[in-house]
Amino acid sequence: MKPSTDNHQLTTFLRNELSEGTIKTYLYEIEKFKKHYRNPEKLSYQNLMEYVELLRKNYNPQSVKRTIYAIKKYYDYLVETGKIKINIVANIRIKDGKENPIQLQELLTEKELQRLLEPREERYPILEKRNQIIISLLVNQALLVSDIERLKIENLDLKNAKIRIRKSGITNERILELKAEQILLFYEYLKEEREILGNNRQPKTNNFLLGKLGTKITADDINYLVSTYKKNFTKKLTSITIRQSVIKLKLDQGENLRKVQYFAGHKNADTTEKYRETGINALQTAINQYHPIK
Repeated sequence: MKPSTDNHQLTTFLRNELSEGTIKTYLYEIEKFKKHYRNPEKLSYQNLMEYVELLRKNYNPQSVKRTIYAIKKYYDYLVETGKIKINIVANIRIKDGKENPIQLQELLTEKELQRLLEPREERYPILEKRNQIIISLLVNQALLVSDIERLKIENLDLKNAKIRIRKSGITNERILELKAEQILLFYEYLKEEREILGNNRQPKTNNFLLGKLGTKITADDINYLVSTYKKNFTKKLTSITIRQSVIKLKLDQGENLRKVQYFAGHKNADTTEKYRETGINALQTAINQYHPIK
């Protein structure tokens, strides 16, 4: 009887944030994890890393990442229900696999990017402005999910319309301009929704973007939000394709390579240069394919 009750509570917890399809996948991965470890509440960080190594031997990088996302949510549930105090899986980052290649056919046009910014009705009204902010940061500043996840209130300089993006393992620190409409949105969110969300949890956090339970937003939360826009697009829509589209558009519109490199946070100019080469290569492919002499 108890396992059935636990599964029902876990499903209810996941349903607050995830789609039904994702829930089904996560429950499968969680059940597999629980069969491997009978007492997941008592595991150490070392135990979990051993499980990651086991996954790496048997599955591709994307499958490993999906399993880790599922286990993270399971440990969020254990914390929420008071079974453990700290989510020891939260800081596990899987960097397996190659860097996402630029697929020209999947890049969004300027008009398609603007469509993402159009207001829509949200399932949870308290998260409406927060979600608009996330999409605006993806479209206007081409941020990585990890950049958004790590944003603190002190990184904002709304008076001067600036936002500081801290350096990471793959990007440099940079200070980017905010659009006029973002400034008002940020102010309203800080004074209204975030104030309410922040009161849901003690001790308080200085993370800029919060979940509906008052905890800091996670990469899973951001990726799920982006996935809810997919039905409106025929192209593959991810946070990475949005970022790549914005960077490519800036170069196509004649912006200086070094300025775009700084904007994107690329550590090397070669990384930015690849976006130019993608366009040249696509043109060459088209010429080769349709040239009348062929």
